[in-house]
Amino acid sequence: MEYFYKKASSEELERIWEKNIAANRGDKRWKIWKKEMLADNLANRVATFVVLRGNDPVGEGTLLFSPACQAIRGRKTLCDGRKTANINALRIEKAFENQGHISKLVHQMEVYAAECGYDYLTIGVEAKETRNLGIYLHWGYAEFVMSEEEDGELVLYFRKKL
Repeated sequence: MEYFYKKASSEELERIWEKNIAANRGDKRWKIWKKEMLADNLANRVATFVVLRGNDPVGEGTLLFSPACQAIRGRKTLCDGRKTANINALRIEKAFENQGHISKLVHQMEVYAAECGYDYLTIGVEAKETRNLGIYLHWGYAEFVMSEEEDGELVLYFRKKL
């Protein structure tokens, strides 16, 4: 089966969000987040990218461009709407982990952000997620920006010059 890494169409957004909601059945926040993300994609405040296995979305990541996005909450050091954007919500289905798909997706996101005129990307990682931290450092997200407690977890933010 062939894999594709691309900016999501509206149909692909619908499919990936329906999968997210089904995987998190009972957690009403996912329906709220879906509504926010669809609206933000439509208004070009964000751009969601997908990993497609054939036509089936199996992974995703979203570039946040506007500090007005709910996930940014006005933190302009992470996303200022001009020169710095944020990588958010990197997810891949369990069966497709450790195959390099997220690395390829992030590369597509970086190229897109640079084409849109952004000079920097930021990314956050929970401090306890040492494996992900190592991956992000390997990708070049090595400039420490800030730390913040979110939902009871310490999150570290790093930046990369494109």
